[in-house]
Amino acid sequence: MSATARRAFDHALLVGGGLVLWAWLAWWAGPEAISTPAQTLARALDYLGNAAFWRHARATGVAFGWACLISLLGGALAGMAIGMSKLASEVAGPILGTLYSIPKITLYPIVLLVFGLSLSAKVAFGALHGFFPVALLTIGAIRNTKQVYLKTARVMRLTRTQTAMTVLLPAILPELATGLRVGFSSALLGTLIAELFASEEGIGFMLIRAMEAHKVTDIMALAFLLFAAATGVGALLLAVEHRIHR
Repeated sequence: MSATARRAFDHALLVGGGLVLWAWLAWWAGPEAISTPAQTLARALDYLGNAAFWRHARATGVAFGWACLISLLGGALAGMAIGMSKLASEVAGPILGTLYSIPKITLYPIVLLVFGLSLSAKVAFGALHGFFPVALLTIGAIRNTKQVYLKTARVMRLTRTQTAMTVLLPAILPELATGLRVGFSSALLGTLIAELFASEEGIGFMLIRAMEAHKVTDIMALAFLLFAAATGVGALLLAVEHRIHR
């Protein structure tokens, strides 16, 4: 069996095992707790054919898109700016690590006070989640860059911008790809959390309303759609990351 066929078989086995476990949990816990895979898939297909769902999905997509752009671009640029200076790295690195460890949900009231119940609040909260892992992984990647590269850049009298673009960026690209993948997941999580607690539209808003009404099938269908979308994009980013590492 070839490596590709073996990998496909492993994936099929994993999906099949997950579906069997899901069906058993639905039978064991009952319909009041978990809907069956068939019920969940049928409701998910209903959502995909519903114009109201796509209106909420568009709201989530716009907020997440801006949050992802700000967090990934801002985190990478901030990480490179801090990582290129030994003093800034030693001072700002621990501070960023401490801020990253703070549960972001505790900061959401401040975000609401600043931005209100608007798109800006969802974007800000999503970017807040995605910025720190990208910045920290970028700083760590620069720290691990071979010093001979930086010494060569100084010997060649390269400016900081030239050093960043022609030496550091190619050197840290594999770690940067990992940071972007982690930042993508974190920004999505932050955007959905913002919609859960204070929003008037979006998939998170739909999810919290289904939870309040205890609509188990709707909850499972929305969670399944989010899982499928996030898994698909995550798998694509992981494939890109593996290619860059090679």
